[in-house]
Amino acid sequence: MLAEPFIIFFLLRSVKRMLHNDASADSWDRPITFLLYATVILFTAEIIFHLDFITRWIWHAALIGIICMALLKQEFYSLRTLMYAILPFAILSFISDFFKFVSERQYNIIDNYLQAAVVFSIIWMVAMILVSNKQRKALKGEREKTQQQEEQKRWMEIRKEELEKTVAERTSELRQQKEQVESTLEELKATQAQLIQSEKMASLGELTAGIAHEIQNPLNFVNNFSEVNSELILELKNEINNGNLDDAKEIANNIAENEEKIVFHGKRADAIVKGMLQHSRNSSSTKELTDINALADEYLRLAYHGLRAKDKSFNATMKTDFDESIGKIDIFPQDMGRVILNLITNAFYAVTEKKKRVDENPSASLPAYEPTVLICTKKLNQMVEIRVSDNGDGISQNVVDKIFQPFFTTKPTGQGTGLGLSMSYEIVTKGHNGELHVETKAGLGSTFIIKLPV
Repeated sequence: MLAEPFIIFFLLRSVKRMLHNDASADSWDRPITFLLYATVILFTAEIIFHLDFITRWIWHAALIGIICMALLKQEFYSLRTLMYAILPFAILSFISDFFKFVSERQYNIIDNYLQAAVVFSIIWMVAMILVSNKQRKALKGEREKTQQQEEQKRWMEIRKEELEKTVAERTSELRQQKEQVESTLEELKATQAQLIQSEKMASLGELTAGIAHEIQNPLNFVNNFSEVNSELILELKNEINNGNLDDAKEIANNIAENEEKIVFHGKRADAIVKGMLQHSRNSSSTKELTDINALADEYLRLAYHGLRAKDKSFNATMKTDFDESIGKIDIFPQDMGRVILNLITNAFYAVTEKKKRVDENPSASLPAYEPTVLICTKKLNQMVEIRVSDNGDGISQNVVDKIFQPFFTTKPTGQGTGLGLSMSYEIVTKGHNGELHVETKAGLGSTFIIKLPV
């Protein structure tokens, strides 16, 4: 039949196309190519030289051979549907030519049946080819989908490796940053401890200067009265030797009065020294009943004399307004003394700075400025209020919220550590369950208010 060369060519082209999509069947590429060229040459020779009697058996053998090869070889599994489609036609075509060759009479008897069978085989072949093409397209789609999934999986694995590498690098960087932060934190803690100690020493230095000034007065009285008593004792001896008993008694009375004054001022000096020792040592672990008025008055004078000892030009008016009904309250006296001392020292600093500014820029239209610091106490229900006020320049509103933060200071560099108010806030709020806040007006001054539970 004339159709067989075309079917063979179609089959070989299908096999050739399959080879391009299946790398495992590459070894068949050259033989299939050879068969394609051989099919074209043989078909051309058949047409030119009318060799159909010989070539028809070659076509039958080639067609059945290709079908059997495709059905038996595993690498051509995807072509089996196509081979099953063509197999009935190949068998019927071979049987038809075989009967025609063996017996013309027998062929004529079954010719109609064979022709009908061939027609049905062709219909079968076309239908199966269409099904095969559909399956091949579906298989191609599945293969492409599988390739896409494999490509996506490969991309995800590559991305995963990149992410793992990035995470490892980032983790290493974070670990290094953590170590640097921990090292910096340790340095900051050490620096903070040094600054806190520096603040305490500065406070102690101010207190010590005030104590030195305070203790100088009773010591001067003791020295002066001791010298006077030495002279009076010599006079007493002379009067006794001269027999003037009345004058001797009067001198003895003077000596006794001077001794009382020496004892009084000696005890005063002793009290000042004890106060200094209490301030210099660590805070006690227990609270004590303390006269808050006396404590505030003492630290007011100590702060004033401490600043006077450092700056002879310093001068300010000190005012007090104490509520005597308060009595004694349960506090840590050394800690509260530090708080009061710090607030009073800041108040003196504020009025001193304003005094310098006013003196540098005098104005005839303004009254003379008198630096004044006021400390007052008041009992309010279950609270005791301590106010430290000054008539300085006040605190700017944009920094009021920051003044109790550690290391924040409005003083020039070198004149403050920024720890005084933060330590005071900690002592009042955490150490005494109290309150500490500030009221200020620009150009008029500030008032720091301490509230302690009774």
